[in-house]
Amino acid sequence: MHKNLNPIASFVKAKRKKLKLTQIELANKAGVGLRFIRDLEQGKETLQLNKVNQVLHLFGHEVGPIKKNYTG
Repeated sequence: MHKNLNPIASFVKAKRKKLKLTQIELANKAGVGLRFIRDLEQGKETLQLNKVNQVLHLFGHEVGPIKKNYTG
């Protein structure tokens, strides 16, 4: 479906596996749906930021702005 080049998707999946949580368990702990966790881990590009942060907060992280170097 989606290439998993998304660093957030990779981070969440790795953390979940390290903690030996199923996708269902992670969804329940984060208060989001299973479909959301699946979409997040697959790198879906259109997800609600507040829900992404609900998941990331379980791992002590949150989404934030990162400065990019643009040449142009």
